[in-house]
Amino acid sequence: MGHHHAPPGLPDTLGAEPGRPEFFAHTHGGAPQRPPERTRLHLNGVLLPDGASVDLWVVDGLIRTEPVADAVTVCRGAWLLPGLVDAHCHVGLGADGAVPAEVAETQARTDRDAGTLLIRDAGSPVDTRWIDERGDLPRIIRAGRHIARPKRYLRNYAEEVEPDELVAEVARQAVRGDGWVKLVGDWIDREHGDLAPLWPQDVAAAAIAKAHELGVRVTAHCFGEESVQQLVAAGIDGIEHGTGLDAATIAAMAARQVALVPTMVNLENFPSFAAAGEAKFPAYAAHMRSLHARRFETIGAAVDAGVPVFAGTDAGGQVGHGLIAAEVGLLAKVGGIDFALGAASWRAREWLGASRLVDGASADLVVFDADPRRDPGVLASPSLVMLRGAAVAGTLVHG
Repeated sequence: MGHHHAPPGLPDTLGAEPGRPEFFAHTHGGAPQRPPERTRLHLNGVLLPDGASVDLWVVDGLIRTEPVADAVTVCRGAWLLPGLVDAHCHVGLGADGAVPAEVAETQARTDRDAGTLLIRDAGSPVDTRWIDERGDLPRIIRAGRHIARPKRYLRNYAEEVEPDELVAEVARQAVRGDGWVKLVGDWIDREHGDLAPLWPQDVAAAAIAKAHELGVRVTAHCFGEESVQQLVAAGIDGIEHGTGLDAATIAAMAARQVALVPTMVNLENFPSFAAAGEAKFPAYAAHMRSLHARRFETIGAAVDAGVPVFAGTDAGGQVGHGLIAAEVGLLAKVGGIDFALGAASWRAREWLGASRLVDGASADLVVFDADPRRDPGVLASPSLVMLRGAAVAGTLVHG
C-alpha cells in the first residue's frame, strides 16, 4: 500500500469534466487511501450486467441499496462490476513447483490488483489456507493438489499415483480442497510420442463417483481429444482447456452443464510448447499446433452450444498472474464482450456460489472510469478495487 497523506475520513475531492466520472479518493504511490474503519461509503455508477445507473452504499464491508447518512462519496458516474473471477489459477505454484509464502502472497496480490477478488485455485502443492485470514487478499476456492501419474506431468506439481490408487487419492484431495478435486486428464505419453489419457475410463468414473459421494466436484486438465471424451462420459463436472472437444462431447457437456474453463491466455502458448517438444516428440508438436490453430472455433462451438464457459488464466506455473483482462479480451473473440465479462464476473460468481452486488452482500467490486463493454482494454486499469468494503488497489483518476 502507498503512503497516506490526506487526513482520515477527508479524501480530496477531484473535479471532473462534464460527463466524465468523478473519483473522490485521492491516491499516493499507486494505491487508494483506505478509509478508516466503519467509514460509510457511497458509489454512483452504471452497474453491470444490468446497465442501470445506481447508487450503492458500503457499511461495515457490506453493500446497502438504501441511502446511508454521512456516507463519503468515492465515485460518481463510473462503471461498477462485481469482483472479477479467475476460475483457473494457481496460488503457491511456480515454474518448478511450490513457492514460499511470500511469493504466494505476491501472486495473490497481483491478481487482486487486477480486479480478481475470487479465485478457483485449480491445484497447488502448498497449503494456502493462511490467505483466508487475510482480509486484503482474494477469496480462494481450492481444488487440493493436482493428481497425476508418475512421470506423466510436470515435475513437483502433482500428487503422483498409479491408477489403482486414484480413488483413494481423490478422497484425500477432497479434504484439502473447497469442494473441488483436480485431475490431470492427459499429457505426453513417451511411448506413443503424443498426448494420451492418464487414467482408464472405468477408473476415472469410479474416482468421480467417489468425489460425488463426498460432495465434491471434479475437474480435469485436458488438451487432446481422447481424454475429454472419456472424462465427460465418466461423469466429470468440469474441463480445463478443452482444446480437443468434438461436437458430440460438446453436446454432452451442454446437456449436463459441465463447465469449461478454456484458459485462452495459456492456449496462446501452444506453439512454444510444440517447439519445445518437437525434437523428441514430433507427433505431439504437430498435434499441439493443430489444437492451437482451431482453438477459437473449438471454444466458440462450446459457447454456441450452451456449455457454461468461464474465465481462467492458468496463472502460476509458467503463466504470469494478473492477466484476467487479457483473458476477457480473448474470450470476447469467441462469444462477444458481454459474454466474456459475465464469464469473468457475475456468471462465474454465481457458478462458484458468490453473490452479485445486492443488498447485504460483501462489498467486493471493481470500479472503472470507462465502459468495459465498449472497450475491453479498460479492464486492464481498474480505478478502484474494493474487497470486503476496503479500498485495496487501484490508481484513481478524474476525467
